[in-house]
Amino acid sequence: MLKKTLFLLAATAVSATLAPLAPAQAARDFINVVGSSTVYPFTTTVAEQFGRQGRFKTPKVESTGTGGGIKLFCNGVGPQHADIVNASRRMNASEFDTCKKNGVNAIVEVRVGYDGLTISENKRGPKLDLTRKQVYLALAKQIPDPSNPTVLIANPYTRWSEIDKSLPNTKIEVLGPPPTSGTRDSFHELYMEAGCRTYPWLNTLRGQDEKRFKRVCHTMREDGAFVEAGENDNLIVQKLEANPNAVGIFGFSFLEENLDKLRGSKIEGVEPSFETISSGKYPASRPLFIYVKKAHIGVIPGLQEFVNEYVSDKALGEEGYLADRGLVPQPKSDLAKTRADVKSLKNFAP
Repeated sequence: MLKKTLFLLAATAVSATLAPLAPAQAARDFINVVGSSTVYPFTTTVAEQFGRQGRFKTPKVESTGTGGGIKLFCNGVGPQHADIVNASRRMNASEFDTCKKNGVNAIVEVRVGYDGLTISENKRGPKLDLTRKQVYLALAKQIPDPSNPTVLIANPYTRWSEIDKSLPNTKIEVLGPPPTSGTRDSFHELYMEAGCRTYPWLNTLRGQDEKRFKRVCHTMREDGAFVEAGENDNLIVQKLEANPNAVGIFGFSFLEENLDKLRGSKIEGVEPSFETISSGKYPASRPLFIYVKKAHIGVIPGLQEFVNEYVSDKALGEEGYLADRGLVPQPKSDLAKTRADVKSLKNFAP
């Protein structure tokens, strides 16, 4: 009772300058999850399994994108704010600072597994075997001049074959996530930066002027070659079905759900698969997370129990139900650490 009273007092204090605490919100009896569209199907699966047990209500899970979800999560403490955020990248220091400014001082980080960030294509379209340098040259707004690589020019390429004659003579059209998506952040890091750094002067620039390096390497084309398709990965799949020459950027789990229609493009000669991602052979693999608000544990009914379900062997184990949904399990030693962090409610530090 004391903890619940302190919880509501803290919520009122944190939100006093934002909005009054609504009575309906104060009585919330279900878990509220926001965040990544990539992690969404995994958390939804856990929520459904959890709800079937009958002890607590099925958690509400919303797909808002990682960046948007973290903003919602960090808005404050209290039942009007999210309990958990799904994230397809790690929460960064500036986001954690925002959390702390709003009274969200204690967070538990839970690594739930791995995903491969794929470039996928229609099975009826041409096969692509890409390097990350070629992906960068296809999608960056500015690229090094082929005749003088230390000078940047507006991206002149309109067809894959113009980048490399071994690639198909088809129009460059890539459907990808918006800036609020953790998938977009991961794409910048795993593809664009990796390709950018193949140029020695840009690799050197990374250590000298990181802001300029990111501006050069992260700024995407705005001429139609790269199309922001929203947070809904299923929409990208539908567009790929309609256009066999386009390719799309999304997590391996969505590719696996649509293998009857799509295939993953090879990246540096490696196809995305459960085995290549778990072994580290696939160049664009990434960890996936959920973040839990410690102040809500013991107050929002079932929150601790839901997290325990999430890290259980039946969910995250090699033969767990999340592996059936396309999640690539983390090594046993890493999973043991994740469970220890959950048990001790270890505070997150970026």
